[in-house]
Amino acid sequence: MTTIWIVLPILTLLMFELGLNLPLSDFKLFRDRPKPVIAGLFGQIVLLPALAWLVGCAFDLEPLMLIGIVLIACCPGGSSSNVFSLLARGDVALSVSLTACSSIITLVTVPLVMGWVTAAVGSETHVQLPVGQLVMQNLVLMFVPIAIGIAVKARWAAAADRIHRVLARIAFPALIFLATVFFIQNREAIVARFGQLGLSISVLILLAMGCGAALSRVMRLSGRERRTIVIEVGMQNAAQAIAIASSPLVFNNDVIAIPAIIYALMMNVILILYVLHTRHSPTAS
Repeated sequence: MTTIWIVLPILTLLMFELGLNLPLSDFKLFRDRPKPVIAGLFGQIVLLPALAWLVGCAFDLEPLMLIGIVLIACCPGGSSSNVFSLLARGDVALSVSLTACSSIITLVTVPLVMGWVTAAVGSETHVQLPVGQLVMQNLVLMFVPIAIGIAVKARWAAAADRIHRVLARIAFPALIFLATVFFIQNREAIVARFGQLGLSISVLILLAMGCGAALSRVMRLSGRERRTIVIEVGMQNAAQAIAIASSPLVFNNDVIAIPAIIYALMMNVILILYVLHTRHSPTAS
């Protein structure tokens, strides 16, 4: 059983489910409240990939792991971040709007950033990025399912809500299944690298969340907006990163996907602790 034939349908399903939860009005928050949207998008799309590169270099990660850690940093979290924002008493409307905007923007930014990264370490890995094929894969697996979900939501709202409730219950078990299969198939490589990667990725997540909080304070956002920015900057889409790394059309390399699996584990542990902190601390950021 190859990982790619599991991750592709799971990613497509997750993106369709995301579209079902995105009314077109969610894209209009930028007009009404530009500051928190700008803060969130800057943190997700610019700050986090830059932090990933710096952390990867600081920990002297091997080239393939460096590519992998920047790759996961380029893939903003999907609808799961909306759930975490709700649990953390954040601004769910802002979270959904950031999810909507980042899902579209990263269709362009992921090829640009990863093209630069693979070129920077290309002589050490012989890894090349077929940009056109990456763009095509992202359009088919992400943009099209999101667009179909939005169209279904606009045309058949009641049915879309029922489908969304079903898919929302399936999404997390599907991700757990994907992570389990990937771990079984690559357990030796993951175990061998877990110490260094686990530490570097934990540092990256904590730095991202800290920078998200600092950026929010500089822009004088409300407490609910700050909590959402912290979660949005720290939470990434492991399924998208694994799909890009494992796809025969793009990298075709499961090793590059290892940081995404470890990121998903550490991200959930850290964000659960953060949610517990916000629930017990009225002044939490």
